[in-house]
Amino acid sequence: MTGIGFRRDFADELLATKLLTPDFIEVAPENWIEVGGYWKKQLDKALERYPLFTHGLSLSIGSPDPLDYNFVRKIKQFLNETGATLYSEHLSFAKCDNAHLYELLPIPFTAEAVRHVSGRIREVQEILERRIAIEIVSYYTAVTPELSELEFVNAILDDADCDLLLDVNNIYVNGFNHNYNPEAFIRELPLERVRYIHMAGHEQVADDLIIDTHGQPIIDPVYELFSFAMKQIGRPVPVLLERDFNIPELQEMQHELQRLRHIQQQALKPQYDASHS
Repeated sequence: MTGIGFRRDFADELLATKLLTPDFIEVAPENWIEVGGYWKKQLDKALERYPLFTHGLSLSIGSPDPLDYNFVRKIKQFLNETGATLYSEHLSFAKCDNAHLYELLPIPFTAEAVRHVSGRIREVQEILERRIAIEIVSYYTAVTPELSELEFVNAILDDADCDLLLDVNNIYVNGFNHNYNPEAFIRELPLERVRYIHMAGHEQVADDLIIDTHGQPIIDPVYELFSFAMKQIGRPVPVLLERDFNIPELQEMQHELQRLRHIQQQALKPQYDASHS
């Protein structure tokens, strides 16, 4: 399955034409909770046609602030009302002293942060009555690291007993910016926890710096890393094409969707052939 974010920039065209044929759509719940009128009707039309995956922006799972229980309950109501297949969020924080920072900021790679974040994830999962998938985010400076990024991520996944959203572009970006091998990183993740994959573009702004933008086409090395990841995972996983701005024609995004489908099929072909031999 390959999907696309349901964005108001092109939602009308998506619903009115067959230029783009995703298998599912994704929304950020907080952008649609309690929305009415025209856009509620458009979302309802989309939900009649496509399964829904959700990817939150405001949970701020790494924040030192107390969890916003009212917000979590609203998320639960939205997920239940829309029949959402999955809820995912970022391994980051976006709020401090009750102020929204409008950035996905990195969490310190420390044992204390592992305990703090894992406890919050468990609490959210208990309230939602479902597992959530946590995304490894791109970051540009490691904050007071006691653990490696890999040790930090794996400890949280194990302690929280949650699922993993594997953003392949983020792993590529972090590997480039922090001088590690992204294939080796992926190989050491608990890939049995991967329930969702994101694919996106980025921008190289200096010889030693890539910025994760979601505003450019996916480059060949990221497609190649996606193929590697699928071979390691060894089973179908829903894949989202992220494009947040510089939105191209729908035909161009359709081409990217088709390429993602083809790569996944080819990567899993040996396993499929073996299971049917």
